[in-house]
Amino acid sequence: MNLPLSIPSPSVSYFQVGPLQIHFYALCILAGIIAAALLTNYRLNKRGAERGIILDMILWTVPFGIVGARIFHVLTHPNDYFYPGAELWKVIAIWEGGIAIFGALLGGAIGAYIGCRVLGLRFWTFADALAPGLLLAQAFGRFGNYFNHELFGTPTNGWWGLEIESSNPAYPIGLPNGTLFQPTFAYEVIWNLLGVAVILLLERKLGLQWGKVIAVYLIWYGLGRIVWESIRIDPSEIFFGLRVNVWAAIFAVVAGILIFVVQSRRHTGLEPSAYVPGREFNATAAGVDSKNTDAGYVDLSEPEDTKPDSDAAVATSTTGSHK
Repeated sequence: MNLPLSIPSPSVSYFQVGPLQIHFYALCILAGIIAAALLTNYRLNKRGAERGIILDMILWTVPFGIVGARIFHVLTHPNDYFYPGAELWKVIAIWEGGIAIFGALLGGAIGAYIGCRVLGLRFWTFADALAPGLLLAQAFGRFGNYFNHELFGTPTNGWWGLEIESSNPAYPIGLPNGTLFQPTFAYEVIWNLLGVAVILLLERKLGLQWGKVIAVYLIWYGLGRIVWESIRIDPSEIFFGLRVNVWAAIFAVVAGILIFVVQSRRHTGLEPSAYVPGREFNATAAGVDSKNTDAGYVDLSEPEDTKPDSDAAVATSTTGSHK
């Protein structure tokens, strides 16, 4: 069996439906949101939350996440949007590509906190349920970068090298036409899918709750992103010799470690339910089979953890670290 000589970039990035251009980038993002929503809803239901509650949470998390992702990208790539003669409306042209996961995490965390307050969900319960879905969504999203011919890495002679046209704005000056590049989108897809399996395994084996699952996500994703970001060659703001997203990834790892340590000390018992005190969901009345709840989550009628519940305080102090 002969190995391919390279990975070709897609020849098209959109298709036409009447007057509308449907970009594959947008479809990849949409597919990721749907996949994450389905997995998160299933995991919330297993924790005793109301069926379909993810639909209410999406109204908060997705808009905040998209806005945060775009703002973070624009702020970290100002030269792409602010220059003499620039079309300033393109600051919102998200369909052309250009969102930052760290901004999505920050914006989404704010939206999730608000949504949890409105619905009476525990913030950390929701965050833990969402964690593997985030990696799944990010894996889908990276295919959008593939269709847009963006975020590739340094040159390589490997058979897995990605073909990029020399007319690409990010194509390094001086390199000959036909140079192959590291397919960082593929590296991250593999890392993210592997991370889903790792998170689910650790959660089951160690009985992780109270925000420790999302902490593992931050550590796992941050470590991988440090590597992939370090070999990318697209323009980026540099601070103290490192790309801004490398600093964001380092910050994510540190935040994950802090959340894990703090939550391990604050909560030694099991989560009593997916809801905060006074907002418990009546699983029996709604037809949710309590036998399907994950092992390690006590019945909804059980008393609260003996330690004071301070989800709101911890969430407030760490929301800004979910970049």
